[in-house]
Amino acid sequence: MTVMMTNGVIDAQDTDARDADRDISEQRTDDSRRTNNDPRHKQGKPNQQPRRDKRDVHGWVVLDKPIGMTSTHAVAVLKRLFQAKRAGHAGTLDPLASGGLPIALGEATKTVPFVMDGRKRYRFTVSWGEERDTDDTEGRAVKTSDVRPSAEQIRDLLPRFTGLIEQIPPQYSAIKVQGERAYDLARDGETVDLKPRPVEIHELILVEHGDNGQSVFEAECGKGTYVRALARDMGRILGCFGHICALRRTLVGPFTEADMIPLEQLEALCNRAASGEGSLADALLPVETALDDIPALAVTRADAARLHRGQAVLLRGRDAPNSSGTVYVTVAGRLLALAEIGNGELIPKRVFNLNGLTASPARNNESN
Repeated sequence: MTVMMTNGVIDAQDTDARDADRDISEQRTDDSRRTNNDPRHKQGKPNQQPRRDKRDVHGWVVLDKPIGMTSTHAVAVLKRLFQAKRAGHAGTLDPLASGGLPIALGEATKTVPFVMDGRKRYRFTVSWGEERDTDDTEGRAVKTSDVRPSAEQIRDLLPRFTGLIEQIPPQYSAIKVQGERAYDLARDGETVDLKPRPVEIHELILVEHGDNGQSVFEAECGKGTYVRALARDMGRILGCFGHICALRRTLVGPFTEADMIPLEQLEALCNRAASGEGSLADALLPVETALDDIPALAVTRADAARLHRGQAVLLRGRDAPNSSGTVYVTVAGRLLALAEIGNGELIPKRVFNLNGLTASPARNNESN
């Protein structure tokens, strides 16, 4: 796997919205450009083109997000390519990070929490010798050291950052402090007293250690983990300080690098589909891909009709499951609902309406 070096990386923590201001500015700029410079938007022009109608599109696209693009912008681009009515992502990636950004279209947005709660895997590079206020290369240096750690010192340290640990979020994070985001307070020059939070690091390994003052790591972690904080805290204990200088997300819940599609490939597929040479359905993964860790339960068409109306179904007979909890319900192999089993009943919680563009049969077979 190639590590891409950048001029700065913020983080890929699920709720980190440090790029919010950038997204708003970017949107205003785009709106202004479309309004002022696009002749199609000027009144009275005979060549004015109507807006394309939005359509129902349901499924997941795992974008291999390029460096330099915000997560919000990525969602907007895919929503435009697919002409989709609804879209959202399952975990922010900063503009200066690359890798897996799962984007939910249509009814897949109802399954976003299941992806966000899943494990994430990152490959990241730490530059030793400087701690920065943002804990990445975008910030200013606040502590420096001429000390550089050895590979042995780093490996000896890693067990302290594996398992269930306490982690203080970065000053530039989306944590709310008295109703305000920590990153907003930090930009105003305030020092925020953030409390340690429990996070789980399933694996942290040293992949490469060079003579250039940098080390490459891979980490698999649970929800809420800040990779930037890992670099900061390791640097402090080693006495050399450190910050993130490159970051790539390689796993998000059920989605791996094999599922990722570069933006250029998506745009090319869109162009082919517009000329009748292909279908954007080939880029979609089924909605239920996000539900891989949840048991599936098949029901009859009669029971499916009740569930679709929001009515509970009584479970009886030898085929009735003897478990409880959340299941996803199918009828004739098609996703119908998320439901809860309890007290001998199947109670619908989220019903799916998958009329419109969905994943192609080939992608459905890949996900099974």
